Amino acid sequence: MHPAMTLLLQDPVPRKPSQERERHKLAKRLRRQVGQAIADFGMIEEGDRVMVCLSGGKDSYTMLDLLLHLQKKAPVRFELVAVNLDQKQPGFPEHVLPDYLRSLGVPFTIIEQDTYSVVKRVVPEGKTLCSLCSRLRRGALYQHAKDHGFTKIALGHHRDDVLATFFMNLFFHAKLATMPPKLLSDDGAHVVIRPLATVREADIRDYADWKQYPIIPCTLCGSQENLQRKQVARMMAAWEKDYPGRTETIARALSDVRPSQLADPSAFDFANLGRLTAAPLPDAHAWLAGDAENNGPDAGHV
Repeated sequence: MHPAMTLLLQDPVPRKPSQERERHKLAKRLRRQVGQAIADFGMIEEGDRVMVCLSGGKDSYTMLDLLLHLQKKAPVRFELVAVNLDQKQPGFPEHVLPDYLRSLGVPFTIIEQDTYSVVKRVVPEGKTLCSLCSRLRRGALYQHAKDHGFTKIALGHHRDDVLATFFMNLFFHAKLATMPPKLLSDDGAHVVIRPLATVREADIRDYADWKQYPIIPCTLCGSQENLQRKQVARMMAAWEKDYPGRTETIARALSDVRPSQLADPSAFDFANLGRLTAAPLPDAHAWLAGDAENNGPDAGHV
């Protein structure tokens, strides 16, 4: 056969997918993940007024974008209002978020509260600012939600935030807990949802780069390099580099909790497992009160 004919019969060299095609696939994947999370955890229902907390970072921009898209075809009617807390950080570009939200036609509110000065005054130099900053920010947002009748508060935490919080609780607080996709506040007054809870940060970063959001950097928490959260993030990144897919496996594990194979008696009734009788079980005090050496049957006898 002529060499030219041979070339014609061979499969053509596969072309690299276009950038536009990859972006379309990314957007479709993110919408599917967010829609699935909303359905799985019952995040949004008919008549909800959702307060979308917008920080000016890539995560909250992406969350708002995806919720706006899903809202158009959602099986229920719900309202979205973007809310930003202006913490009066020096150099904060106050015009960026209002200009962006007006361009989208999204209703919004800017809350002004000088939590920056409070944090800088109260927290000693070199200490972690996150805890106090988070409490003040949460208090302001919760109060706004209460005053304006919002039924849900949407936060932009993603899958990597969820995993990092899990490891922080494990390593530093000796408990198995993380940021749940849906949460009732301690006082029972607010329902917090995290639509991005199953979305990878890397995908959000790619999406934000594509959309060219007007990112506003944080000069408080985001500027501290030695935070526990950043240490955990570096550990997770190293794991993923050495063992690709490990973080995905851990994320799936958070949805497959088996209390009978852990050790929390408040989560599983170990005490009554395999009981032989219905007689009351002695408590720990009763078990520890006896001492074989000093309190045996011959104790007190010479």
